[in-house]
Amino acid sequence: MHRLNAWLRRHPMVIDSVWAAMVLFVGVLPENGSGNDGWRLGVHYAVAVLLPLLMVFRRRFPDATVAAAGLIGVTQVLLDVNPAISSVAYLVFAYTGAAFGRPWTSRLALLGGLLSGPLVYWRLHPQKIESVGDSDVHFVNYSAPEALLIIGLMTTPFILCWAWGRLTRVRRAYLVELEDRAARLERERDAQSKVAVAAERARIARELHDVVAHNVSVMIVQADGAAYVLDNSPQQAKEALSTIASTGRQALVEMRRLLGVLRSADSKGEEYVPQPGVEELPELLDQVRTAGLQVDFATSGHPRELPRGVELTVYRIVQEALTNVRKHGGPDVHARVAVDFGERELAVLVEDDGRGSTDEQLASGGTDGQGHGLIGMRERVGMVSGSLDIGPRPGGGFRIRAILPLKAA
Repeated sequence: MHRLNAWLRRHPMVIDSVWAAMVLFVGVLPENGSGNDGWRLGVHYAVAVLLPLLMVFRRRFPDATVAAAGLIGVTQVLLDVNPAISSVAYLVFAYTGAAFGRPWTSRLALLGGLLSGPLVYWRLHPQKIESVGDSDVHFVNYSAPEALLIIGLMTTPFILCWAWGRLTRVRRAYLVELEDRAARLERERDAQSKVAVAAERARIARELHDVVAHNVSVMIVQADGAAYVLDNSPQQAKEALSTIASTGRQALVEMRRLLGVLRSADSKGEEYVPQPGVEELPELLDQVRTAGLQVDFATSGHPRELPRGVELTVYRIVQEALTNVRKHGGPDVHARVAVDFGERELAVLVEDDGRGSTDEQLASGGTDGQGHGLIGMRERVGMVSGSLDIGPRPGGGFRIRAILPLKAA
């Protein structure tokens, strides 16, 4: 039954054809032509055939069929052709004009419905039987109140059909709007999912880059140093190998935390992502000094608790900047890290007196050969609505300065 209903909804002309056949059958019956004689009888049969024919195509051509039905109705009234049962088709066209037609078609159907009662009453002059005495019977006209009642009874079905058509149009428009809204929400949901996935991938990529680039660079420097002093100073080589082992363990712990974000679908990512902050900067600098880079560290202002996002951003900026110094600063390079706690902003400065990065590396957006270093740094600063200044340092070297907005203390 469901399939049948769905098929009939897709082929409305089938239903219209069935109703049209029924109207045609009752319209051409001989007794329905009573009251018409001569050429009027021919008009009656023509109307009985044309109206069902228009009913078949009323959904496909609502404006044309409603206008044609109205023209047929006016012709029938002007020629004084008595309406037959096939005139019920006019109710169908009143509904059609309101439900499927253009605005002018709907107004035309409403006007035709309002004028149908008065025109038929005026043209056909209905009369009632009145008895005079015991045997005299004759017809008299209806009084004005009675005439108004008859006109109202003939007009009401047309108005009801037109109102039903309007209700159908409104309901259909509402359903279309609901479907469009559902489709729009689905598209927005898909777009938001793609944005969320891209943002998560970028965040994980930044974390992986910061963890791997920093720790691996320390391990490489220590390995090179150990190989250089292995024969002459075994104790220093042993210390370098110990530093390599501890750095590798630290990198492995952070990597496992990041992999926990990818493998656990039900857990919150914030529980697994490493969240170092300003307080961990001294440990980071000690690790860098152990790798052979001279670093000075200074803070100013009034240190206070910062948002977690700002804490992580400061740590990763310093970590990435010092990693770049080790890679591109050259021998005997000296670096300086300064953190200034302002009233409404936090300033982070990392500068060195080494060779700095090449123009090609700056143009690519990073100093790691793939453009991920400075790009990730800019993304982190942008996420907290800060600003980043990167470039050569006057007098030689390289400088990175980040301004991160804070709430007033």
